Amino acid sequence: MHAMKIKEAGADRLFTIVNYCVLTLIMLIVLYPLVYVVSASFSSSSAVLSGRVWLWPVEPTLDGYRAVFKNTMVVRGFMNTIFYTLAGTGINLLFTVLAAYPLSRGDFRGRNLFMLLFVFTMMFSGGLIPTYLLVKDLGMIDTVWSMLIPGALSVWNVIIMRTYFQTTIPGELLEASQLDGCSDFRFLLRIVLPLSGPILAVIALFYAVGHWNQYFNAMIFLKRAELYPLQLILRDILVQNEINIDMLGDAKTAAARQGLRELLKYSLIVVTSVPLLVVYPFVQKFFVKGVMIGSLKG
Repeated sequence: MHAMKIKEAGADRLFTIVNYCVLTLIMLIVLYPLVYVVSASFSSSSAVLSGRVWLWPVEPTLDGYRAVFKNTMVVRGFMNTIFYTLAGTGINLLFTVLAAYPLSRGDFRGRNLFMLLFVFTMMFSGGLIPTYLLVKDLGMIDTVWSMLIPGALSVWNVIIMRTYFQTTIPGELLEASQLDGCSDFRFLLRIVLPLSGPILAVIALFYAVGHWNQYFNAMIFLKRAELYPLQLILRDILVQNEINIDMLGDAKTAAARQGLRELLKYSLIVVTSVPLLVVYPFVQKFFVKGVMIGSLKG
């Protein structure tokens, strides 16, 4: 027998229709700027300059992307950003795990005091000038370390990972391993980390996105242009309208150069966004599980 289908009440049907309409409208509002940027990046400079691009590329061309990758500063910035993201995320995960695991252990003496000190830094900070002076005194100004060390640990991520360890790794597993002579460090490497794939993937993505979009620390701590990340170069182009003349070398007239200048902005936005969009689907399956388990218990 077929299961009886419960008839939806008129008010419930109206509520569902309104929900779909509102969500569709929000989706279009969020999606259209993204579609427009991608379409503009593949359109001709004259079409972008004249405002003929609305939804689909007009007079499709790759001139914007050729100009982007022709410039050595953009390529170097792209490579710098990849390095900062990979190295920074690795450092972040190392310190986050080493801080969160002891705080998740009930037999760790003074863990409440240490947790209080961690949380205190979330409420109060020294500010920009003391931070700059500290980085300067440590000799990290105008070095890659100024992009990696000051943000090596996020207390919020430590709390999420600590909660995950507390709710996911049973105490009986620790007791059994201790009876077999397993050290704490070996227990962490061989048992805890292999069972913590979802939360590690989520936290790694959080850190990676932060490093990929980082430009403020570079603007404050870096002086040499060869150390600039891609986002700082993008900021100079979008906000300060600074474009190397070599990127516009193929344009003969002032109007063509102005059109290519506008086209470059959209192409650079796409270039800086695509890597994270490519990585995200691979860790999306861990997102809900990792965040929900990590937030069950404080």
